[in-house]
Amino acid sequence: MPQAASIALAVHGGAGTIARTEMTPAREKAYRDGLEDALRRGHAVLRSGGSALEAVETATKALEDCPHFNAGRGSVFNADGQHEMDAAIMSGADLRAGAVASVHNVKNPIALARRVMEKSPHVLISGMGAFEFAHREKVALEDDQYFFDQFRYDQWQRTRGTDVYQLDHSDDDRKFGTVGAVARDAAGHLAAATSTGGMTNKRWMRIGDSPVIGAGTYANDASCAVSCTGHGESFLRAVAAFDVHALMAYKGLSLEEAVREVVHVRLPPLNGDGGLIAVDREGRIVLDFNCSGMYRGHVDADGTVHSAIFRA
Repeated sequence: MPQAASIALAVHGGAGTIARTEMTPAREKAYRDGLEDALRRGHAVLRSGGSALEAVETATKALEDCPHFNAGRGSVFNADGQHEMDAAIMSGADLRAGAVASVHNVKNPIALARRVMEKSPHVLISGMGAFEFAHREKVALEDDQYFFDQFRYDQWQRTRGTDVYQLDHSDDDRKFGTVGAVARDAAGHLAAATSTGGMTNKRWMRIGDSPVIGAGTYANDASCAVSCTGHGESFLRAVAAFDVHALMAYKGLSLEEAVREVVHVRLPPLNGDGGLIAVDREGRIVLDFNCSGMYRGHVDADGTVHSAIFRA
């Protein structure tokens, strides 16, 4: 069995959280239970000698299956009253990546993204093409009822028929719903995964940063693995995930310094509210954000699970 100190895992469930005054103990427990379940599942993969790629997929699937997070089962409604999901996964060992955008009825979009990486010559596929590929690969599908959530439906009803879109978690009008994971395995390889249901009432098959390699998701064994959550358009323009890598690779910054530069210096001028999680090739983890909170967690070298929502 690999030494625990050689493996690392972190997850997030979105940034721009609800106000402390609205966070009941029961609601906070539900969110943290979801994060900690994902961490335990992903960490079990790493402890048994599994790859970082398998660990981030396993952790992200757990978050997709939890209705409290805006991905998979908990995805928000678009303007047509449908669930339109995006996801990406990347291997730091060889820079292989797979991603899907605007997919419907796929139980675990992150699993489909991995199939794109491993079973197709492409990186990013979308819409009906991605749905057809899911059928071909026999990826698990679910009917619309599986994805229905009354809370999400009520969110949509408040904006239905208007040009207003709404992100998921509440921070006044700023709400960012995404899930993701980053990991380092015992062999020293890194991986990142990100999945999202996007914006409530989104139109025109809008695609954010999550499935775009380098914007919302990036992994490179030479530096770090990154999964972002925030205002997607800003993270796209900042190429935020790749920028963390670039600052480390080209300027020699540490992971903590690179993340701080991106989250607190480069994103704010672009209205880039949100945050990211990252792990470097030594297994150091950074979880940082520039808004009121971020659903997040990590596992210590000894296997102790930690989760948090607000700043300490």
